[in-house]
Amino acid sequence: MSKYEEISLSELKVYSVEDRYSKVDLSLFAQKGPVDTSQLLDSLPQILSAKDLKELVASCRAAKAKDKAIIIGMGGHVIKCGLAPLIIELMEAGYVSAIAVNGSVIIHDFEIAFWGTTSEDVSQALADGSFGLAFETCHNINSCITKASQEGLGLGEGIGREILEHAPNKELSVLGMAYKHNIPVTVHVAIGTDIIHQTPCADGKAIGDCSLRDFRILARCIRELNDGGVYLNFGSAVILPEVFLKALNLARNIYKDVKDFTCAVFDMNRHYRALVNVAQRPVETGGKGYYFIGQHELLLPLLIKSILYS
Repeated sequence: MSKYEEISLSELKVYSVEDRYSKVDLSLFAQKGPVDTSQLLDSLPQILSAKDLKELVASCRAAKAKDKAIIIGMGGHVIKCGLAPLIIELMEAGYVSAIAVNGSVIIHDFEIAFWGTTSEDVSQALADGSFGLAFETCHNINSCITKASQEGLGLGEGIGREILEHAPNKELSVLGMAYKHNIPVTVHVAIGTDIIHQTPCADGKAIGDCSLRDFRILARCIRELNDGGVYLNFGSAVILPEVFLKALNLARNIYKDVKDFTCAVFDMNRHYRALVNVAQRPVETGGKGYYFIGQHELLLPLLIKSILYS
């Protein structure tokens, strides 16, 4: 028993997700389907980031042709920017081997899947202490995690199964569609960073158990990057760059050769950990790293549609 006092949650006030204002809904999402990007790519100069983008597109196609892993790491803004349909489109085309996410992704993905809206007004809700306390979101996701732990599943596997089996908008869920296509989604949680940790139904043992299992699943998947795979980091500045580096180290320790692959970061700013832990250190033994700076809602559709249709 700790000698330090915890906050009591007995008086915690929650509300229904259906009564909450959300900034993102299904009508704002990107659209799947073919587009002609070949002339656009050809028109770009063979200089700096334009040249890098063409090389990355070629590397992704080569990885698929050689049956090498293409692993995506992504933060919650990828979902909030309406890009889930394009990630799913990549999955369906056979370009995704695994997806690593932070805890915010499962929240936004789960809310879209079940209620078709997500992304509350944080400033407004924080002022009165109601931020993140939608009952259905917190209760249902935490229940899934507890059940997943009891069944020996990974966190992403447990959430994905629940979405695929019960969500009305499952076709727009990254986790649900990944579970359908047998693509591992690993969830890497930092306790206290996610809204679902605020309520008494949050089970720290279950969260830690499932997230640690996901870390080990990711390390196994990273083995397949060797000799031609691709790792893409979409919008995670800290958590996933740190997780990727440790999972890569673990894979190298056990499987020896995990080198000669491509890494790329897509983010709105240049961040130290993403630069060093994804674009630089992992490819020092062979391979190439890229760093693209720009809005997700512009760069990621350009990348994905170019891979699929140029």
